[in-house]
Amino acid sequence: MCGRFVLGSTPEVLRAAFGYPERPNFPPRFNIAPTQPIAVVREDRGTREFVLMRWGLIPSWVKDPRTFSLLINARGETLLDKPAFRNAIRRRRCLVPADGFFEWKAEGKIKQPFFIRRRDRAPFAFAGIWEAWTGPNGEELETACIVTTRANATLAALHDRMPVIVPEAAFPRWLDCAGEDPRDALELVVPASDDLLEAYEVSAAVNRTANDSPDLLAPLGPMPATERPAAKAATARRPAQKRESKREEPSSSGQGSLF
Repeated sequence: MCGRFVLGSTPEVLRAAFGYPERPNFPPRFNIAPTQPIAVVREDRGTREFVLMRWGLIPSWVKDPRTFSLLINARGETLLDKPAFRNAIRRRRCLVPADGFFEWKAEGKIKQPFFIRRRDRAPFAFAGIWEAWTGPNGEELETACIVTTRANATLAALHDRMPVIVPEAAFPRWLDCAGEDPRDALELVVPASDDLLEAYEVSAAVNRTANDSPDLLAPLGPMPATERPAAKAATARRPAQKRESKREEPSSSGQGSLF
């Protein structure tokens, strides 16, 4: 699924990749966890905008968020069927920028974390949906979750699910919510191509949300075959549930902030 991810690209790189006019300034994050603020790109009257939202969707009809299950992922196959998601998939789709994410492979009683990134190290976009919740006293909260699909061949050995990755050329299709029929956007809810991503083992230190450093991305074993000295230099700034709504991997109560 997707329970932790990384956003380490510079604000300038992300602004160019996602085409929003805002100029946010933020540090790299290496262990973004549910309930924390996440960067989201959405479209408002034809213009993309960068906003922060809480990771964990709260539908507008929820009376008390404290009693509502944490929705960090949404199964793409049931987006139109689940009351929590069906309005958002029609009217409130978004992109969640990332440089990679973590997945845990069960090995007996142990879950070994893996880091997953594009082979070319470029940032990419998770498919997301968002909602605006208004409380009884007028308080407002915007929240989001990440859409998932079946795993591709690269990741199937780790988990049977993976986040949906929207190709850059398809950003307009996913973000355009002007019509009520989301079927065109739902055609993008498919596994990433098998040659897009690579995965390698990392330290179990990622299990604690209080840990947030580039050391979390250091391989435990040999570097992936695509790792080359030039690629490492380009990334020098980063050296070396069963329910879909539940957080699936080890965590602690420590929470950070995106900025």
